[in-house]
Amino acid sequence: MKKEKIEISFLLPTVTDESDSCIRRLADLLQAKAGIDSAHAIRSDDDKPGQICIHYDPRIVSTGDIRELAMRAGVELDQRYGHWLKKSPAIHARRASAIESRLTRIDGVLESVMSPDGTVRVEYDRQVTNESAISDAFDEWAGAVPDRGDDHAGHSHKKHGREAGHEHAHGGILGPKTELIFAVLCGAFLLIGWLLETFAELAPWIPTTLFITAYFFGGYFTLKEAVEKIRAGKFEIDFLMIAAAAGAAALGAWAEGALLLFLFSIGHALEGYAMGRAKRAIEALSELAPRTARVRRKTAEVEVPVEELIVGDVVIVKPDERIAADGFVIEGESSVDQAPITGESVPVDKQSVTDRDAAANSPESVGFNHRVFAGTINQAGAIEIQVTKTAAENTLARVVTMVNEAETRFSPTQKFTKRFERYFVPSVIAGVVLLLFAPFVVDETFSDSFYRAMAVLVAASPCALAIATPSAVLSGVARAARGGVLVKGGGPLESLGQIDAIAFDKTGTLTEGEPRVTDVRPANGVEESELLRIAIAVEDLSKHPLAKAVARDGRVKLGDGGVSVPEARNLKSITGRGIQAEVEGQLTHVGKDELFDEVDGSPLPDYVRQTVESLETGGRTTVIVRRGDRYLGVIGLMDTPREASKRTIARLRELGIQRMIMISGDNQQVADAVAKEVGLDEARGDLMPDDKVAEIKKLQSEGGVAMVGDGVNDAPAMASASVGIAMGAAGSDVALETADVALMADNLDHLPLAIGLSRSTRKIIRQNLWMSLGMVAFLVPATLFGLNIGPAVALHEGSTLVVVFNALRLLAYKSKS
Repeated sequence: MKKEKIEISFLLPTVTDESDSCIRRLADLLQAKAGIDSAHAIRSDDDKPGQICIHYDPRIVSTGDIRELAMRAGVELDQRYGHWLKKSPAIHARRASAIESRLTRIDGVLESVMSPDGTVRVEYDRQVTNESAISDAFDEWAGAVPDRGDDHAGHSHKKHGREAGHEHAHGGILGPKTELIFAVLCGAFLLIGWLLETFAELAPWIPTTLFITAYFFGGYFTLKEAVEKIRAGKFEIDFLMIAAAAGAAALGAWAEGALLLFLFSIGHALEGYAMGRAKRAIEALSELAPRTARVRRKTAEVEVPVEELIVGDVVIVKPDERIAADGFVIEGESSVDQAPITGESVPVDKQSVTDRDAAANSPESVGFNHRVFAGTINQAGAIEIQVTKTAAENTLARVVTMVNEAETRFSPTQKFTKRFERYFVPSVIAGVVLLLFAPFVVDETFSDSFYRAMAVLVAASPCALAIATPSAVLSGVARAARGGVLVKGGGPLESLGQIDAIAFDKTGTLTEGEPRVTDVRPANGVEESELLRIAIAVEDLSKHPLAKAVARDGRVKLGDGGVSVPEARNLKSITGRGIQAEVEGQLTHVGKDELFDEVDGSPLPDYVRQTVESLETGGRTTVIVRRGDRYLGVIGLMDTPREASKRTIARLRELGIQRMIMISGDNQQVADAVAKEVGLDEARGDLMPDDKVAEIKKLQSEGGVAMVGDGVNDAPAMASASVGIAMGAAGSDVALETADVALMADNLDHLPLAIGLSRSTRKIIRQNLWMSLGMVAFLVPATLFGLNIGPAVALHEGSTLVVVFNALRLLAYKSKS
């Protein structure tokens, strides 16, 4: 199959030269992902801005996957390539496949996927087509599929009411259960016809009429689907079944043909029910948020629909009510049950922020003890929250959208089965045609050969294979979401199940992420207050966790002694080393010891270096302060390991993870101290962001590796790993976007659930594949040697239901504690 390519503009405003090292790093990052062969810059000119060209294999990675990866990496595809997402009721995998094929044939559509749960995702080129044309085409072909109210294009979120005249996927005059009723009627007419034919002496036309009636009810929906798929250029199971039933009728075997259609249609209906059950587990997420909110407008309290909430509104939440919006607490204290969003089993205490304006200006920096999310349940006391996100953009809405999209992200196994079916079904049809010529080779009548050919048609249909993987992926994604783990599709779900190595970021992942100042060591002749006031002035300008700790704890140590902190300006960050700024007219540097080997000025004195080594031996992280050419001293900080870290590492070992390492920008001694305390195999410190990517690539070459980080600073390393896992995604838009797997709670305890569930999903996918392929391997020879159509259909449809219900077991998965 030929390779595809996409050309996209840089999303790096400060980079204008395609030879810039940032562009090379970007290309390396993209090439690290499976399915991307190469990525290279295209020279810019006056008419055309700088672009990067990505060559990829569409069998391995989709346009949507590249968009996600490229957006993490700093490339914007949304201007050129859009995606359209629509929700409809659960339908059968075979019907979904037909609609998917027809959508793919629209000019400008790069990829279309329809999940059996009713989710449709279309990737398209905005320069060739638009969402309106795709929507119209979908409505024309799937007119029987109602709109569930969600229609997402790109990153916008719009709500529509239920459209008049739409019925169930297989609805009709008898409502949403029409298909099931038709299947039962088929069975009833078949049974009555067989009883009359066998035990009553009546004219032959009477039971035959009953069998024909059974044909109508049993074949109605099957024929509709077969015609739909033929129009889409696909010959699948429905066509094979109709052909077999027609062949049986031609032979006068009306009862057997009716039995075939009855078993097929009843299996179809039950399969739809089973898939609907998995879908309802996901739909339950969108039901969590209340429909109205109690808002304080001026001096009055009014109740408004949640869609009308705006950022800055103050929502009043009483005890035992669901919280209507994302925001932070500005009044009152309470505990909140966050299990629906983050999977945390214990309610989380919430209290009001101290500075409302500062919280409103930077909502993502507000602590988890102040933040609340739509869909969670307030428990003890009444609270007031200030809204930070609209209903369409809150965490719950985004999780629901991402889970829906995840169902349409194909796993490697799904891609394999689709390719297999594409070649296998035409081969079956060719084989059946050859069987019709058997009388020329063996001594039997044409009717016997024809009957055998029809039986082989039934036996060889890869019905169970079509549903084996989607049903497991759907159930796995639904169960993960219920446990506070967002898995973005079958690919990450399968990949996570086969990794044997995990790399952890240190700060904020294995540790609390809130370092504390433990030591203040002024240089000779420098007062402690002088060291602190200069350090605080510079660190105040930075948002780095270490800088925040120095500014916060430094002020505490200064106390009320009347020491003023000067104003710093002209901040410049020196990646991975430290920062510089002007304080009281002098250039001041604050950072690691390596920083002072790189910048101009006096070298690091021996006594300062000895102080640094002494503190680092004790597991401290150090920052050195120099104003002008004068060294003011060293500040030591320590970040304590999370309580859950040691417990999580032990549980991961029990799950079979062979190798766990920590990668950190901190010095090696600090990294070693934390690794030893939490029980990790090894630690690698002193790593720059590029070094982290290199370490992940090295681990990748030795086998699959997952990278666990906060989704912000670790995005490049996470993108280079087989699976990127973000912590605390409920509190971070960036983490939600960058990760393949997002742990909604800022809690490592959920990582074993993600790993264990993915391993169980992978095991069930393998079981389903063996079961479905094994049944085909058994039935084809059996029918060749005389097995009748009736038993063949029973076994065939039985295997389909077995794989679906086997997959549904994932909904009840429990993580070992």
